[in-house]
Amino acid sequence: MTTAAPSSTELPEQLAEIRDDFLALEQRDRLQLLLEFSNELPELPERYQDHPDLFERVEECQSPVFLFVEIDESGAVQLYATAPRESPTTRGFASILAQGLSGLSPEQVLAVPDDYPQTLGLTQAVSPLRIRGMTGMLGRTKRQIRIRLAPTTTA
Repeated sequence: MTTAAPSSTELPEQLAEIRDDFLALEQRDRLQLLLEFSNELPELPERYQDHPDLFERVEECQSPVFLFVEIDESGAVQLYATAPRESPTTRGFASILAQGLSGLSPEQVLAVPDDYPQTLGLTQAVSPLRIRGMTGMLGRTKRQIRIRLAPTTTA
């Protein structure tokens, strides 16, 4: 079995495990794993359920996907995402990122290679447009982290 070439940046353990789980499977079984991830997208915490204004639409996704990043009091990133149940591929990608990035430091998330979605071995199983959607989710997550880390200035 061939695995993706190691990246110049070491992947955080949970993202590497997710990638390796996908690569250990045959192509048709990878879609089943993606479906399993779609069923495991974490629910929004109650404090955010009534605040859709905090969430950013991921325009790169055909389905309505929204995400919000916070850096908790311990300094760990928490990624929250919503995606419709009737869009299991997109929902699966959101779940992979929510599970794989949450709990990491901002620096670890920012160091995740932008091509991580292409390393999951799904490029033959799903359309390039869907992979681009996951890449958009990762990019918007990183952008939100940069905004939260930026020093605030007072006028």
